[in-house]
Amino acid sequence: MAEKKSKLADNKIKPSDVSVEDYLNTITPNQKREDSFALLEMMKKISKQEPVLWNNSFIGFGIKRHVSATTGRESDWMHIGFAPRKTALTLYFGNDADAYAAGLEKLGKYKAGLGCVYVNKLADIDLKVLKGLIEAGWKAK
Repeated sequence: MAEKKSKLADNKIKPSDVSVEDYLNTITPNQKREDSFALLEMMKKISKQEPVLWNNSFIGFGIKRHVSATTGRESDWMHIGFAPRKTALTLYFGNDADAYAAGLEKLGKYKAGLGCVYVNKLADIDLKVLKGLIEAGWKAK
């Protein structure tokens, strides 16, 4: 079988110039905003990068080329990040789920999606475990 050629996809979700802090200050309720600022500081310390707001809703650190296992298409995506959604905080630890799968067992109350983890609030999880998951995601290249 012929090998699929990789093509760089035009990703609809792109970095913007909007201030991350300004965006986070619009988040309600207060607890979600406070949790978002805590995640922001944690990811800044781990990545040693400044955050970038993607599509006015995702806060990302670093850029990583993602290759779809099913289509072979390539796109640029944040290396690690999060999105404060109405129902949950959506956490992105990088593309390599194996790098953080074992730690999820100790995280606390969460739901997992395709490449992301959903947490209602930081009080529901172990922050030391979360820090380890973020570190593993950042180190996975």
